[in-house]
Amino acid sequence: MTKLVSGDGRTHISSQLMRESLQNKGVLAGTHSEQDLKIFPDVSLVSIGGHSIFDRGKAAILPLVDELVEIKADKTQKFVIGVGGGTRMRHTMAMAVDFGLPTGGMAQLVGAMEELNAILLNTLLAPHGSMPMQRDHFWDLPLYFDAGITPIAISVPPYHFWEPPPAEGHMPEHGSDFGLFQLAEVLGMKQIIFVKDEDGLYDCDPKQHADAKRFGVIALEDLKVPKENILDLELYDAFATAKNVKRVVIVNGLVRGQLAAALRGEDVGTVIYKRGNQ
Repeated sequence: MTKLVSGDGRTHISSQLMRESLQNKGVLAGTHSEQDLKIFPDVSLVSIGGHSIFDRGKAAILPLVDELVEIKADKTQKFVIGVGGGTRMRHTMAMAVDFGLPTGGMAQLVGAMEELNAILLNTLLAPHGSMPMQRDHFWDLPLYFDAGITPIAISVPPYHFWEPPPAEGHMPEHGSDFGLFQLAEVLGMKQIIFVKDEDGLYDCDPKQHADAKRFGVIALEDLKVPKENILDLELYDAFATAKNVKRVVIVNGLVRGQLAAALRGEDVGTVIYKRGNQ
């Protein structure tokens, strides 16, 4: 039976959260659990880079679409596609800075740019069963999967207007990579695969340094995160405290077969894992 508590002019339902701020560290620690309910433990999230793939046009997109169609026809892999905004996102951000928009408003505009890439990709995949997913409409995912439809999600903003204030300036610190990692973690997906224009993660930018060395399979605990990074730096901090995502994989979307291999669980490109999760 529900217990009610009064005495301060209000009536509360007795619980450890009553009269508490949900940002209180003690409250947060008291609600900690070693394992969350994994809603989609058999699903992979495939992130297709905006700048690295979409901005290259049909030479990069059409072969990748063909590979996605083959993967979908195999019916052994269940996945959600996420898209980045690319150059249009950068142009939009530059204009927003000029207008002095707040961080949350800038994040909303960036998300609108990604929706254009989601529509573009859906147009190409529609004959094979796909549908853009409305922002945060996660409850539609089981319907898509049951109907054999591949959902296409956007990655930004992860917090909409409540984008956390950045440490410096007004630019949202949580970019596309982090937004999709957050989606995969919250929904309990097994892995996230970032489809970029490089063969994986390097110790420095391979476009600028001929002697750059690629990481193969590496534990997050052993990884010295390079400053020149193909992923959002915030992602690594989130991965360190994540409970559900077991693998972060970076593959080259310009090389046919790397994405399919990653979805099968093969060690291709760069695979980052946490000890105890393998």
